[in-house]
Amino acid sequence: MREIVGLLLASGFSTRFGSQKLLKSLGTRGCIAEVACRNLIGGTDRVVAVVRPDQQELRDLLRAQGAEIVVFNRANLGIGATLAEGVKASSSAKAWLIALADMPWIGSSTILQLAALLRENKRIVAPVYKGVQGHPVGFNAEYLDQLIGLTGDFGARSILKNNSDALYLMSCEDPGVILDIDEPADLLKMDNLGLPNKNEIL
Repeated sequence: MREIVGLLLASGFSTRFGSQKLLKSLGTRGCIAEVACRNLIGGTDRVVAVVRPDQQELRDLLRAQGAEIVVFNRANLGIGATLAEGVKASSSAKAWLIALADMPWIGSSTILQLAALLRENKRIVAPVYKGVQGHPVGFNAEYLDQLIGLTGDFGARSILKNNSDALYLMSCEDPGVILDIDEPADLLKMDNLGLPNKNEIL
C-alpha cells in the first residue's frame, strides 16, 4: 500500500527568533522540532524532514526520532523550494501531509484524522480551528508535479488558491493547528489560551 508521508519542513533560518528556535527546549518532551516530528510520526506512515547542511544537531535529533533526513543546500530559495525537495525525495507516496517544524502543539490525533481523510482519497485536506484554517495541509499524489514545481517563500499557497474546490476543511478542537513559533514570546501562546495543561494535546 502506498504511504501517507509526513513532510516536516525544518530548514528555516529563525531570523525573527534570534537563535535556532527549532532546538529550543519544551521541557521533558524535547526541543520544538523533536516534538513536532514525534507528533507527525505518530499519525503518518513515514516522515521525511528537510534540513539545511549546517543543521547537524537538528539532523541527528530528528533522525533519532525516526525521521528520514533530506539535506537541502538551497533553503535560501524559500519554503516552496524546500517543500518541493521533500516531495521529490518521497515521490512514490500516496499523499503528503506537510507540517512546519515550528508548530509543536498539533495533537497527533489531529494528524491521524487528516491522514485518514487522505487514505479515503480526499484530494487536499486542512484543519480548521474556530474558523481559522491551519496546518498541516495534505495533498494527494494528483498534485505531485505541482508540488515539485514550487519555489519562493509562499509554500503551497498557489496550489491551494488554484484548487480551492478540491480542499476539504476538517473542523477540530485543536488550537495547535494555528500556533507557530516565530519569536520567543510565542512560546507562551499555549499558556495564554488558558488550557489546563498544554502538554495534554501533544
